[in-house]
Amino acid sequence: MNKQKLQEELKQSMLARDELKTSVLRMLISAVNYYEIQKGGAGYEASEEDILTVLQKEAKQRNDSIEQFRNANRLELAEKEEKELQILKNYLPVQLSEEEIKVLVEEAVKQTGALSIQDMGKVMGYLSPKIKGKADGGTVSRFVKESLSS
Repeated sequence: MNKQKLQEELKQSMLARDELKTSVLRMLISAVNYYEIQKGGAGYEASEEDILTVLQKEAKQRNDSIEQFRNANRLELAEKEEKELQILKNYLPVQLSEEEIKVLVEEAVKQTGALSIQDMGKVMGYLSPKIKGKADGGTVSRFVKESLSS
C-alpha cells in the first residue's frame, strides 16, 4: 500500500459517494502526511512500512475509542468507530489467528532459549519482525507471558 494507491482509493470512494470511506481515507492520508512531516519534512516520502505503521496506529485508536464509548454507554459513537475500523482493516495485512500466534511464540521461545519472564524482551525482539502488522502486540505479549510462566 502506497500513498498514491490511497489517493486513488479516495478518488474512487468520492465518485461512488461513499461518505464514510471517503472520510476514513481522508483521515488516513492526513495521518500519513503528518507522519511524513514528523519524519523528515516536505521531502520525506512515506514507505509502505511507514503507511502500515500509521494504519496500525489508527486502527488501535479506533479499538481504544470503541472500548471507551461502550464503557460510557455511547453505543452510537462506538458503532461509528467500528465502521471506520472495518474500512481500515481492509488496508491492513491479514491478521494472524491466535493459534498461529501461539505457534510463533513457542518457536521464538525455543529459538531464543528463553526460560523465564525475564527473557520476555528477547522473545518479543525475535517475534517483532515476524508479526509486524499481522498481530496485536498486546495479544502477542500475553501469549509470551503465558508461555514463559508455565
